[in-house]
Amino acid sequence: FHSVAKQFGFEEYDAPVLESEELYIRKAGEEITEQMFNFVTKGGHRVTLRPEMTPTLARLLLAKGRALMLPAKWYAIPQCWRYEAITRGRRREHYQWNMDIVGVKSVSAEVDVVCAALTAMSKLGLTSKDVGIKINSRRILQTVIEKAGVPAEKFAPVCVIVDKLDKLTKEEVDSQLNALGLDSSVVNVITEALSIKSVDEIAARIGETHDAVQDLRKFFNEIAAYGFADWVQFDASVVRGLAYYTGIVFEGFDRAGKFRAICGGGRYDNLLTTYGSSQPIPCVGFGFGDCVIVELLEDKKLLPSFAQALDDVVIPFDESMRTAALQVLRRLRDAGRQCDIILDKKKVGQAFSYADRVQANRAILIAPDEWARGEVQVKYLREGKGKENNEATGERGVSIKIEEL
Repeated sequence: FHSVAKQFGFEEYDAPVLESEELYIRKAGEEITEQMFNFVTKGGHRVTLRPEMTPTLARLLLAKGRALMLPAKWYAIPQCWRYEAITRGRRREHYQWNMDIVGVKSVSAEVDVVCAALTAMSKLGLTSKDVGIKINSRRILQTVIEKAGVPAEKFAPVCVIVDKLDKLTKEEVDSQLNALGLDSSVVNVITEALSIKSVDEIAARIGETHDAVQDLRKFFNEIAAYGFADWVQFDASVVRGLAYYTGIVFEGFDRAGKFRAICGGGRYDNLLTTYGSSQPIPCVGFGFGDCVIVELLEDKKLLPSFAQALDDVVIPFDESMRTAALQVLRRLRDAGRQCDIILDKKKVGQAFSYADRVQANRAILIAPDEWARGEVQVKYLREGKGKENNEATGERGVSIKIEEL
């Protein structure tokens, strides 16, 4: 996540894990407002552990004011908390990679963040046969339901409900839409809009010159130019469950259909006005959690080993050689090697055994006779060059000049 963000020219930011509860309470019945770990401080302030990072980002951007140079490309990997049922791909505590571009009206911003997400998936060993990203524009559904006579203020609540299609039955979703005051004919219009299969079909319904059609055409053209055409597809059913999205939205998925969304995001041009901006500021971003991607990598047997990796373990022959061992340790660490030292007094055999158990590549013994000659004993513990020296020269390894370590 860090390396891809840097590769794409993003600047890292961070913020306290505690935020004002008010920052997250928005209208439209979002699940997130019911899933906060919120409480009242001793000073009487209502606060919450952050359930997501975007409102925090909005607060930080507004605090910058005119000092903020646009476009701004910011990223963070915050720890987030949601009080919800623990299921596959969902935990109450997780890390989430956030990438946001502020101040760009063009769909090129969406292209940039989607390419970043796909680059990360590719670097993790996944291919377009394993995963993809579904693309849609909220303005398609908005246009369709406005034509059906649905008031504009009901659009965000409709999106929140429609986003639950993969969690609830169609009957339950229809019931919730009816509860908003939408009659069955409008519900049918919404259902039909969510089943549109291509951008061409959208263009036939709402016109080729519609902004949403033009944005999607441009998006798919630029994604293809970057080389990710095989990774993306149009899907009219993707609307995302947060009320603040205003344009293109997208969702990462595994093609086998075993897991929840891998990542998700979109355009949110009006969010900053909710927090006090005098005018809308165009924004695009995504959240990419650690839970689903780890499960997917495990399933594909692509998850790397996170065992401790040590280059060297330095072993003082006895306590009289500890100061000499510390000199060697400093030399090795300054050279960029990952090193440890035997901290407690141990027999030499036990120290070698410990070095082997922690998967060190070399055990370096600092003994009196060798030290007097400006040398140390190096035992190679892993397969590779030098390991054959162990049997030829004895249990303690081979003598090497200190400056050649």
